[in-house]
Amino acid sequence: MVDSRVKGYARGIFEMASGEGELERVESELLTVSRSFDTSPELRSNLTNPQLPLEKKQAIVDELIGGRAHSLTVGLVQLVVSQNHASDLPAIAMAVAEAAASSRDKEVAEVTSAVALDDETIERLASALRKATGKDVEVKVVVDPSVIGGIVARVGDTVIDGSIAKRVDSVRQKVSK
Repeated sequence: MVDSRVKGYARGIFEMASGEGELERVESELLTVSRSFDTSPELRSNLTNPQLPLEKKQAIVDELIGGRAHSLTVGLVQLVVSQNHASDLPAIAMAVAEAAASSRDKEVAEVTSAVALDDETIERLASALRKATGKDVEVKVVVDPSVIGGIVARVGDTVIDGSIAKRVDSVRQKVSK
């Protein structure tokens, strides 16, 4: 059920954004909303709280992206939140990014880093991931301070974890044995 729901939302927003020539903008905005949802426990809690009135949730979305994001982005986020499916926002954003990349004959390389990456670093990563996976990739960066340093890259089912958090966890496990 969740997969078909996510795919339905993603397919709908992909078609509308493509039709309006705004796919790149909407895709980027949805990924930004997804990052905010993933990295802010308070935002996630408020948007998924069944006790919080819908009007309050809508006001949170308006404050977060209203007036700055494309009307399609705002409309989708408002719809998903109003249907009590806010927890699907990250999956929907990634499904839209994957569909957009596929429409450009590429695959999404989701790169998680503790800090934002500059364009030169992203291009070097794209080149390295192309070589490592044999696939033409489009890098989408997700900032997550919990990785501490380094990166975690996912292209399809392939995960490359070069994060400091992974190394610390590995050392911790060796020490505790």
